[in-house]
Amino acid sequence: MNSIEATIRSTKTKGELNTLRKKGEVPGIIYGGRKSQNQKVSVSTKVVKNLIEKENFLSNVLNLKIDGKDQNVIPREIKYDIITDEPIHLDFLRIVEGTKIILEIPVKFINNEKSPGLKRGGVLNIVRRKVELKCPTENIPTELVIDLDGVDIGDSFKISSIKLPENVTPTIQGRDFVIATLAAPTIIKEPEKPAEETAEGAEGAEGATAEGAEGDAKTAAEGDKKDSDKKDGDKKEPEKKETPKEKK
Repeated sequence: MNSIEATIRSTKTKGELNTLRKKGEVPGIIYGGRKSQNQKVSVSTKVVKNLIEKENFLSNVLNLKIDGKDQNVIPREIKYDIITDEPIHLDFLRIVEGTKIILEIPVKFINNEKSPGLKRGGVLNIVRRKVELKCPTENIPTELVIDLDGVDIGDSFKISSIKLPENVTPTIQGRDFVIATLAAPTIIKEPEKPAEETAEGAEGAEGATAEGAEGDAKTAAEGDKKDSDKKDGDKKEPEKKETPKEKK
């Protein structure tokens, strides 16, 4: 369980909240509990960003140290700045013993290198990366572990194959839903053409090339002839001058 320092805040206006964020603090609120009131707090932005980088931040129990008192909470919502993508607000749910909470718990796969199916090119199809569980607040799992040691192509993992902590149950009841399967590799091969068809295609290509070459040569020759005729036609014969007749 991670422990972080938190400070009680009295900010109310938007300007006061912005000033708090500029000082490197993220405002938050703690809610929940039968008789407890909502509590306004602030935590270090740097610490929060380090915790958010963890995959299961929203399903981990945190211990907030508020003015020397410990308070166990679960982060339930994070709000981000639409421009800077910095965290600007946190909602914490107060942990009360003897109650249950619904959380999405991440699934973790281990020993991938020991799976004969993966070694032979199999593909791990993950149907659910998180599973929604109903958990007692004092017994919340951080992750669900699936061991791939010895797993071969065609094997599948259902919720019944995972050992859940005591009193922890999936919210989906009445069916043994699939979490992941190990499928065979999908390789699409183009059908090979018959040898005769390939040979005919080659002959056709050669014939087309030869005919094209002959046609080009014939066209070029006709063009040269036309040019030659045109030049000859352009040459005009010199006009013959009539000799004047002598008068008798």
